[in-house]
Amino acid sequence: MVHGTHNAVADDRNKLIKIYVNGEFFKREDAKISVFDSGYLVGDGIWEALRLHQGVLVFLKDHLERLWNSAATVGMQFPFTKEELTKTVWSVLNENNMTDHVHVRIMITRGIKKTPSQDPRLTISGPNVVIIPEYKKASEESKQKGITLFTSTIRRGSPDYLDPRLNCHSKLHEVQALIQAIEAGADEALMLDVNGFVSTCNATNFFIIKNGEVWTSTGQYCMNGITRAKVIEACLKNGIVCRQKDFSLFDVYGADEAFVTGTFGGLTPVTKIDGRQIGEKAYGDMTQKLSKLYHDLIEEAVSNEN
Repeated sequence: MVHGTHNAVADDRNKLIKIYVNGEFFKREDAKISVFDSGYLVGDGIWEALRLHQGVLVFLKDHLERLWNSAATVGMQFPFTKEELTKTVWSVLNENNMTDHVHVRIMITRGIKKTPSQDPRLTISGPNVVIIPEYKKASEESKQKGITLFTSTIRRGSPDYLDPRLNCHSKLHEVQALIQAIEAGADEALMLDVNGFVSTCNATNFFIIKNGEVWTSTGQYCMNGITRAKVIEACLKNGIVCRQKDFSLFDVYGADEAFVTGTFGGLTPVTKIDGRQIGEKAYGDMTQKLSKLYHDLIEEAVSNEN
């Protein structure tokens, strides 16, 4: 059985969801895109993931800013505004009668190519937009159990060739890292930066607890995580020391606790790294405290919208 940060409670309603593709709705089995799509051909696309919680798209402004920044980074022009895309997302949710415990994936590629090629000048359509809403509630059993990590030899790249903060479709190096971790018997991969310092995981951001302090990477070589930012914000609001700094596996192996963050799973504790036990119990006290503070921010966001 697959175990990791994306473990979700099974929900049969997902068999009947309607998926949005360029202005039309399709059943799950009928949702398709051209083989000449830029994302399929060369990974030329960007994406964003949102959570619908109690009728509110949580931290929507942050997610849209990240998406538009990604578009600017890859030189992609959107034929719609943030407000228009938001209306489209809501049309998808309304089409599926969704109000809670929903994960929304927005994928935007440069468009259809006239022939297989990297060259963006050979794109003959506007951007392709796909929105997949699914009922996804994180498995509480998985959260209580925690996950194990293995440090991959695949490094997070330097900003001068593929900025790790970019949410793009080109995820092959993270896939390679995860394959290494799986073959080593772990659930997911821990990745170092180009200087050998701890950076991130293959699909989530990484934190440790040292002597009551929260440590995470500098942010220069990791995913630009919204949940990561909210945990840092929660620390600042509640007088908890949070350091964004360079640290190595030496520090990690001696950590009191470790956890990862992501839009879907929130905070997930880490129990072992490279076979070494982290902390005295699966779900550490500080990790539980931070998880509650993060959920308090979600409830505050919901309250402000209602």
